[in-house]
Amino acid sequence: MKNIINWIKKLPGWVFALLLFGTLYLTGLHTEVIGQVQRIILATGFIKPKVEEINENTTPGGSSAPTLVADYNFHLRSLTGEEASLESLRGKVIFMNFWATWCPPCIAEMPNIQSLYEKVHSDNIAFVMISLDQDPAKAQKFIKKRNFTFPVYTPNGPLPAAYETQVIPTTFVISPEGQIVARKDGMADYDNQEFREFMQKMTQPDKILSKVNMPKLLFSQEAKSYLAN
Repeated sequence: MKNIINWIKKLPGWVFALLLFGTLYLTGLHTEVIGQVQRIILATGFIKPKVEEINENTTPGGSSAPTLVADYNFHLRSLTGEEASLESLRGKVIFMNFWATWCPPCIAEMPNIQSLYEKVHSDNIAFVMISLDQDPAKAQKFIKKRNFTFPVYTPNGPLPAAYETQVIPTTFVISPEGQIVARKDGMADYDNQEFREFMQKMTQPDKILSKVNMPKLLFSQEAKSYLAN
């Protein structure tokens, strides 16, 4: 036994790291661990939503249709099997997030999205959390285990070109007028005062929205123009 202990002590550190990662991977816990680490990073407040600049005349498919126009012809299915559509939310501010249970950054940002949901969701602000898991039951188990209460769906048909993305999580904010005024590829901490204010002000067209205290690097030029109108 002593010889075995001495032999183990002589093993290089990378072997232990490899064994640890292998164990986490085989048990499926690696996603949780990485997600928790990234959640700690989010808690620092350094990663806030940074909207990608969108060219009004270029879609992901290369056509000439404006990318800033939301496509409401997006059919969904709830985790309990009910059919739904983005069309039913037309006229509302929509916070739409694409995620998956196997995505550590998605797991990292979900607690702050839940917190945002609890603070701002209303008859005028809708949350559409879209799981890209092949097995909806897995997503349902994940949501239930963490007591998340925001609405979760899966795509019930083709993904519209307006929402195509190469990474997840990806988040879109759609205005009541049907424009994609914000987009974030990758994780972010959305539960901050400036973002909450942005969401809530969009529901009040009679207010002077140009006076919203907009976070630096948060909104595209199109979003700033929208708020100024």
